[in-house]
Amino acid sequence: MCGIVGAVAVPGSSINIVPVLIEGLKKLEYRGYDSAGLAVVSGSDIRRHRAVGRVAELEQQSAGMAASMGIAHTRWATHGGVTADNAHPHLSEGHGFSVCVVHNGIIENHESLRSMLTGKGYRFTSETDTEVIAHLIHDCRRTAPGLREAVHQARQYLEGAFAIAVISSRDPNIMCGARQGAPLLLGVPEDAARSQRFLASDTSALLQVTRQIIYLEDGDLVELQPAQVQIWDVHGEPVQRAAVISTLSAEDVELGPHAHYMHKEILEQPGAVAATLEEVAGARSLSPGLFGPQAHEQLGHVRHVLILACGTSFHAGLVARYWMESIAQIPVSIEIASEYRYRDAVMQPNTLVVAISQSGETADTLAALNFANKNGAMASLAICNVPESSLMRVCGLRFLTRAGPEIGVASTKAFTTQLVALFLLTLVLAKSRGYLSESEEHDALLALRHLPSAMMQILTAEQEFKAWAGRFVDKQHALFLGRGIHYPIAMEGALKLKEISYIHAEAYAAGELKHGPLALVDAQMPVIAVAPNDQLTEKLKSNLQEVRARGGELYIIADKGSGLMPADGVHVITLGDHAGPLSPILHVIPLQFLAYHVACARGHDVDKPRNLAKSVTVE
Repeated sequence: MCGIVGAVAVPGSSINIVPVLIEGLKKLEYRGYDSAGLAVVSGSDIRRHRAVGRVAELEQQSAGMAASMGIAHTRWATHGGVTADNAHPHLSEGHGFSVCVVHNGIIENHESLRSMLTGKGYRFTSETDTEVIAHLIHDCRRTAPGLREAVHQARQYLEGAFAIAVISSRDPNIMCGARQGAPLLLGVPEDAARSQRFLASDTSALLQVTRQIIYLEDGDLVELQPAQVQIWDVHGEPVQRAAVISTLSAEDVELGPHAHYMHKEILEQPGAVAATLEEVAGARSLSPGLFGPQAHEQLGHVRHVLILACGTSFHAGLVARYWMESIAQIPVSIEIASEYRYRDAVMQPNTLVVAISQSGETADTLAALNFANKNGAMASLAICNVPESSLMRVCGLRFLTRAGPEIGVASTKAFTTQLVALFLLTLVLAKSRGYLSESEEHDALLALRHLPSAMMQILTAEQEFKAWAGRFVDKQHALFLGRGIHYPIAMEGALKLKEISYIHAEAYAAGELKHGPLALVDAQMPVIAVAPNDQLTEKLKSNLQEVRARGGELYIIADKGSGLMPADGVHVITLGDHAGPLSPILHVIPLQFLAYHVACARGHDVDKPRNLAKSVTVE
């Protein structure tokens, strides 16, 4: 959600880190934010600029500013409204020096800390939980021998999740950072002779200056100077963390000729799926080793699967439940991660926990996974798009979806690659349990290899879905219908429409229409139906007749052979032949196109929908 960038260079050198900070914030804009700010050490003082709105406004405010050390931030409001006073960085002044802080996360005990610090004479100028960190570190620095010691003392008081970057006018050549439950990483120049060091919450913020990254562990505290970094663990002991070369490049996060990242990423889905399937592209059979070296031993003992996820990833898990129970004959539970750990859940014996997250930093999913492991899970598997993420590091089994960077807040290619990963897991589980014959395995691999081509074919129908979008511009509500394994796809379609077009949209299993939702149907309520040519087609047709009988207008995405034809009040776009169990991966693409073009027609900022963030790193 919020973004952090920090940089330190040799004082008095020709290096100006302000453009580095601004460019880093621009690369983090996709995460979602409502205000931005930066602060630099200037002589014996700290200079600060903050702005509500886009980074471009902050860039104008800071034009002409030069410095060798500073921190910057994009904020997504949690505590306190969207105002300049609530924007980061937050400053604490007094006793002849200043401390400045940027923070991702939430401090859960901020009210008691605010009361304590107010009693010590500190004056609060914002409504945020973050300001307590600045005052707390300032208070500790009054007696601590250095900034690093002050940060270490202060963090002992903090409860909750946080990643922070700290500068002080009393320590003009030192920047400190600390991580607890929120991502933070270091950037080290690939040219060892360069005296610059960087701090950020996301690799993309640093690609402009380096691809050599050090990923901090939970509890780490770091001190940056122009020519070195030192790291201490949660116990205060010095530690070494390995540097890795990020596989991302600056080109990976460029928009190119596309109007929006979301559109670019919809079109990238065939390639992303092909990349995700690369390891099985030429294989004659599937191996548990796809999920890590321990998978051979562990997957054969699985008797129950528990899926933990949020949002779009949760919808992927719902699809996977149909696959696993029908193909692998294994019982599956799926839980919304933000709810799971707040009830007395019963862990079944020999349970595999599957945690799904695009970023691998989703706070609710990480917390739910930790709860499940403590509750007796046999093994944990991460399905994730970021190889260096927290989720990938804490799970014993892993599968990397090779979607590449997903910048658009509304997830598209991450979703379809998650589905591919979950289908592979289904096949491996079925094979290990004796429910997948050689011929069935052969047919499934052929279908997977054909999948990118089938997706390409659907992309050619974009203009048909764009034409539909014009009919939704003045609508305020919409219903999405699906049956069986396509009900979660209807849910995903409704989520996409509401995320970026701001049309209220709900999804229902079509058989549930007569149990309440039918009361909403009239000529002003468009109904979008996912209609594959499967065993539920005839039942779905009956449900759709119920809509037409009440004057509802239907928009149907159908397969060849479904028998659904256009008529008065019935709009039909026919895709190719039914794709069997992989059909959900194909049917979601039209819903992505529809949401995208409706949002464009309504004039919305598709890649930065209001109130939303890309990586949800707080509860």
